[in-house]
Parts: sequence; C-alpha cells; structure tokens
Amino acid sequence: MKNYDEHIIIEQLRDPATQRAAFETIVKQYSEQLYWQIRRMVLSHDDANDLLQNTFIKAWIHIDYFRGDAKIATWLYRIALNECLTFLSRQQNNPSIPLDDPQAGVVNRLESDPFFNGDETQLLLQKALQTLPEKQRIVFNLKYFQDMKYEQISEILGTTVGALKASYHYAVKKIERILKDSL
Repeated sequence: MKNYDEHIIIEQLRDPATQRAAFETIVKQYSEQLYWQIRRMVLSHDDANDLLQNTFIKAWIHIDYFRGDAKIATWLYRIALNECLTFLSRQQNNPSIPLDDPQAGVVNRLESDPFFNGDETQLLLQKALQTLPEKQRIVFNLKYFQDMKYEQISEILGTTVGALKASYHYAVKKIERILKDSL
C-alpha cells in the first residue's frame, strides 16, 4: 500500500478519534501477507480465512496494549502464529485425522482443496513441508516465502538468530532430500 507510514499509523492508533481508520489501514496493509503465511501453515483456504479473521479480531481487541516497541507486522505475525499453533494443536487432537499418518490427512485436504492451484512441484513442496517439525516449518515459511530477516523472525518467535539459522538449514536439507527422492 502506498503512503503507509508506520509511525503515523501508530500515532493514529493511540488517538480514539482515528483508531478505527488506522486499524482499517493496517488490515488493508497486512491482510494478504498474513493470509499467505497462515495458509502455508494450515493449507486450507477456509481455515486460513478464519484464522486471518481471528488474528485481526484479537489485534483489535488488544490494540490498546500495542506499545509500538515492535513493528506492527511483527506483532500481527506473532498473533497469527499463535492462532495457527492453537488451531494445529486442536487438529492434532482431532480423531478424524488418520492416526497412522496424520500428514496424509493434511495432504489429502490440500489435494482436494479447490483453492489450491499449484502444479505438481508445488504440491511436492507442500508435502515436504508437512514432514518438517513444526518449528522448522514455521522458520522455513517465514524465511523462504515471506523473505523475512532472521532478526525479525527472532522477534516473532522469541528464538535466537543462531537457532533460527540452524532450523532453516535443517529444513532446507530435509526438503531438498525429499524433493530429490520424489523426482
């Protein structure tokens, strides 16, 4: 979005007269980015939309607690990440997912999702991502797809840059091996 100035938006958020308009600007600025970050974690379009909406609802409810210490994007990504982790945790405890291969249930949902328009390579990448441990998958998504700097990911996840670099490295190696074996 042109003319987006974070400092001005933060000032507007602090003023009850301009708070709603400033928040609408934030929603417009970050909706697409957050949607795709959430979508890469949960895979389903409908679930991603629901979690995006929940993210913005929580942000609005807690807007008075945003002090501006971190960037608005970092704050929103943290809320979205927590929403995704809660959702995924609930799904893992859901008995409708096959117990012998929970990743198969996720991949089957992705393959049958009418909003997924990826080619075979993209599907292979998504399948490979589902085999990663949760933390590696999150780090990979933020670094690879969102092109975030390790310092910003560190703020979102509360992890050291060194640990993030190691997680990303291991994730890349696992994905490369899986893709090589699949092709």
